[in-house]
Amino acid sequence: MSITPHRRARRTAAFLAAALLTTLLPAGTATAAAARTSRLQQDADALRDAGVTGVSVRLASPDGLHTVRSGVGDLRTGQPVPPDGYMRIGSTTKTFVATVLLQLAGEGRLSLTDTVDTWLPGVVRGHGNDGRRITLRHLLRHTSGVPDYVKDVVPEPGAAGYRHHRWTVHTPEQRVALALRHPAAFDPGARWEYSNTNYVLAGMVIKAVTGHSWEQEVRDRIVRPLRLTHTRTPGNRPFLPRPHAHNYQQFEPAGPMTDTTIAYLPFDGDADGSMISTAADTGRFFSALVRGKLLAPAQLAEMQRTVDVPDDHGDPPGTRAGLGLLWTPLSCGGGYWGHGGSGFGYVVGPAVTPDGRTTVTVSAHSRPGDNDTAARQIRGITDLTDHALCAARDDGAR
Repeated sequence: MSITPHRRARRTAAFLAAALLTTLLPAGTATAAAARTSRLQQDADALRDAGVTGVSVRLASPDGLHTVRSGVGDLRTGQPVPPDGYMRIGSTTKTFVATVLLQLAGEGRLSLTDTVDTWLPGVVRGHGNDGRRITLRHLLRHTSGVPDYVKDVVPEPGAAGYRHHRWTVHTPEQRVALALRHPAAFDPGARWEYSNTNYVLAGMVIKAVTGHSWEQEVRDRIVRPLRLTHTRTPGNRPFLPRPHAHNYQQFEPAGPMTDTTIAYLPFDGDADGSMISTAADTGRFFSALVRGKLLAPAQLAEMQRTVDVPDDHGDPPGTRAGLGLLWTPLSCGGGYWGHGGSGFGYVVGPAVTPDGRTTVTVSAHSRPGDNDTAARQIRGITDLTDHALCAARDDGAR
């Protein structure tokens, strides 16, 4: 096969670029970087082989930036996952909201020991739920006992329910009212149990304290100061900006993949999980957060004061919960901070080392219809994160 001059020129340019990079980097660095990218690619491919339609990984560490992709971003066209495309970050939104509340605490405008009733009088009442006994700390740490409203808005049956209800808009007050139709899960502070309603209430408290929506406070206090130019608080606007990968949900085992790129507004439109970002912006946020760029030392310490997460929650053993943050242990010792997010057709897993110097964000753009496959894919995301952060630490120690 003959090689055209244009192709020969491109190959020569690629060779020279690689040679120059190897020359400029310290001895062994290029080899280590290549090995890390190769391992990232293997782990991303393993997620694809486990059934994820499209995967994207971004690792930023002191020795540079590493990005890999696997699978496709569009099942119809076969187009690849776009590099650093927009993505829904789901419950990662909670970390932004918790940061704002902690900033307000640092400013003396509220206290984490304030009850919900202090700021939202009479809102949490009924079936054993009592806002006079629930503190803001309980909300942010998921120890309030307030039931999760999400169980009341999950579509039935399956894909048809998703399409029928995806445009339905609920106010924060309506979401809370749905939750309060159920008995309190436990007495405030008695144990830990994840409830999206906690952060709907937290968003309502932000508005009661500041007079502004939680979205505006997040933009003014976090997004603009950090120049997160690709981070959005879309409210009830259901479309992703371009470029983006498509999200796909399998609503029943062995069933077809349904394109769920359009938000499911019954639970994609509030302070518990509505934000849109990119892997680059998400990593920049978590790095700034743990390095003390957003919170004073006392508030950051409060955020990172943790309680046990029950093993049956699905997180890795040893996971602990702070205020809008989760601590996950590493197989090589130590651990990392982060807060994942998920919704119909997507899972995002951001993580940051305690010193803020290394971040990794994994985005998976489909979810399966059976629990065993879902658990295997989540383990794949956790394993990828573990491998990436342990390798980055090992290289930094050399």
